[in-house]
Amino acid sequence: MNISDLHAMRLLIVDDKIENVNILEDMLTGEGFRNVVSTTDPRRTLDLVSAFDPDLVLLDLMMPDLDGYAVLEQLARRTPPNEFRPVMVISADVTQEARRRALSLGAKDFLTKPFDLIETMLRICNLLETSLLYKRLQALTSPEPPLQRWHPKSDD
Repeated sequence: MNISDLHAMRLLIVDDKIENVNILEDMLTGEGFRNVVSTTDPRRTLDLVSAFDPDLVLLDLMMPDLDGYAVLEQLARRTPPNEFRPVMVISADVTQEARRRALSLGAKDFLTKPFDLIETMLRICNLLETSLLYKRLQALTSPEPPLQRWHPKSDD
């Protein structure tokens, strides 16, 4: 695995504050990530996950219309049990209850705002490495497709 493998991975940012989206986008593109999609409307998350198939979702918790907890619940219902799509929550809510609730709903990491750019980048890379290794392991363990056998044409 090299850094270009990570830079090719897809990231989805969901945060209602455009300023936070811009900070994360600038950080990621500045580090060489080429596939970054974002939205300030959490109601679009499932459609974007279906269309974009992100390797990592960066998710805010406190958003209008649909909060991050509801997004985590929707993602959990939609994600097949053999799929690994990590979610990193980035929230201004520093309470232990928020952290525990998000992690229990399926978030794989939790950062509080304001976040340290270097720590955030390291955590993002760790989750992307895990996601990539999971995909490679699945490719090795998935059954081979059945051989297509040749059959003579019938005279029917």
